[in-house]
Amino acid sequence: MAPLIGVMALQGAFLEHLRAFEDAGARTRPVRLKEDLAGLDGLVIPGGESTTMTMLMERMGLFDAVRDAVAGGLPALGTCAGMIILASRIDGGIEGQRGFGALRIAVRRNGYGRQLESFEGPVDLAGDPEPFPGVFIRAPILEDAGDTEVIARQDGRPVGVRQGRLMALAFHPELSGDLRLHREFLRLVGGGS
Repeated sequence: MAPLIGVMALQGAFLEHLRAFEDAGARTRPVRLKEDLAGLDGLVIPGGESTTMTMLMERMGLFDAVRDAVAGGLPALGTCAGMIILASRIDGGIEGQRGFGALRIAVRRNGYGRQLESFEGPVDLAGDPEPFPGVFIRAPILEDAGDTEVIARQDGRPVGVRQGRLMALAFHPELSGDLRLHREFLRLVGGGS
């Protein structure tokens, strides 16, 4: 049976992730309540606004449930704001902003600049000669990749990492029309070819 991928659906680019995973052969479920976590093979924390997303997760009783599921081994993919939420250290956040601390990385919110500085550019994927069409919207900068495996670079700068069954990308693969990174996450959860 195809893996079941949940996508946090409180705010941000969740619909595009749902479509991309369905196009890649997965079953999907929007995650809005902690009960939606049951039976998932993987979870996506999409782009959006990281402080708004964490406040909504806390208000809906999801923050601790999602953090605990990820800490307990649920494979997770964080894109843009999702990378921030998975990080151990967040620079440039609002006072008291917290993440899950699941990835041993440090990120800077809006590191590439505000909305006007958003851009598209080629991303080099480890082991793949074909550049990936990166979409960077108020993207975080990966200040320290720690001991994670760097899987993507843009102009030589790390923009994607993997640590065990966790992946994080500073950009939006769901907006690119390219399914390679969604398929890579499915391989990571054990349901892709």
